[in-house]
Amino acid sequence: MDVEIEGSRELFTLPKELQELQRVVRRIVTDELLPLEPEYLLSPAPAYGVDSVVNLRGVFPPSVVDRLIGLSREAGLWDLHVPKELGGGGLGLLGQVVVEEQLTYCAVPLPIANVPNILYECNAEQRQRFLLPVIRGEKLTCFAQTEPNSGSDPGGMMQTAAVRDGRSWVLNGTKMFISGAGQADIFMVQAVTDAARRQRGGITMFLVEKGTPGLTVGKGIPTWLGPTHGQHFVHFDDCRVPEENVLGAVGRGFLLGQRWLTIHDRLLRAPYALGKMRRALDLSVAWAKQRWTFGKPIAERQAIQWRLVDMYVDIQALSALAYQSAARADAGDDVRTEASLAKLCSGDWGARCLDHAIQIHGGMGETLELPLTLFYRLLRHAQVGGGTSEIHRMLIARSLLR
Repeated sequence: MDVEIEGSRELFTLPKELQELQRVVRRIVTDELLPLEPEYLLSPAPAYGVDSVVNLRGVFPPSVVDRLIGLSREAGLWDLHVPKELGGGGLGLLGQVVVEEQLTYCAVPLPIANVPNILYECNAEQRQRFLLPVIRGEKLTCFAQTEPNSGSDPGGMMQTAAVRDGRSWVLNGTKMFISGAGQADIFMVQAVTDAARRQRGGITMFLVEKGTPGLTVGKGIPTWLGPTHGQHFVHFDDCRVPEENVLGAVGRGFLLGQRWLTIHDRLLRAPYALGKMRRALDLSVAWAKQRWTFGKPIAERQAIQWRLVDMYVDIQALSALAYQSAARADAGDDVRTEASLAKLCSGDWGARCLDHAIQIHGGMGETLELPLTLFYRLLRHAQVGGGTSEIHRMLIARSLLR
């Protein structure tokens, strides 16, 4: 972050190894990603819900994408978050927050292996078929929980069901708003296997492979994030899945889904928002100093100053929340409530911060010469996707009143 407060100092400091990692990632963003951003912003490629490599290949020639992949691997970032026993760097959540915050400063993604944490539940045989190819970047996954009538209450309203038939399970139902389904090789599908127990032991996670008879990916769902940004209907019509494709134990699928949501779709939303918010503040401060109206820079206008202060306050508060929650998770604490808080604040504060930045820039804020409108759409979406802000307020209230 370029903006600094005179006389301020950090009371909390990262471990030296994470400080060095932070510098390495920041250098890659500055030297490699930011120069590509103007072309990226003008492209029609999807910016959300699609694997970073797929997304990059939709914009840049193979030489550029392959160079970025090579850079990611050489820097050790590709699989830095993967456990050491699986060949990765074993980076904890605090480290992942550090990396994500730096990378999301720029609209252009750096290719990194997208490995859902629930795949670590794979048994030895499943590791070879599913987990290791995902770590290597040979296969892509998607998480299929949301349904047309069960967005906010997936456990209670889920209709997709699986019935055992010999050594197989037969799946029937429809999922909706499934990010990345159009490119996925492996569908991590939740289905009801005991209607009486549902989320309390009656939902199972299945690994359904692309091309399985009865699995159909519908056309993309157009949204304001883009007409082809990567969300789809997914249909299961007598889709037969072998029992060796059950992830974890039968009935534990909802718990596995919550594990994925807690970390990937909630806690890590905070650094995802922070990078964009910090970039918005840096751009806004620079613009306020150089933009003159009625004989003086707009930085001298109280209306502009207060917007900048509000942005800074939100960034500082979300940063403290993100780093503390990640450190607690690394210590083995239950951070489900903190993850909901991170998700709530990253969506609400992130959208508010980008709204300030666009207003400060005026007409320039609406152009595609800057990443502000893209960042705003992505952070405004965070108030809906992954559980609405209202749902997370309910979850936090439940924890407070328990």
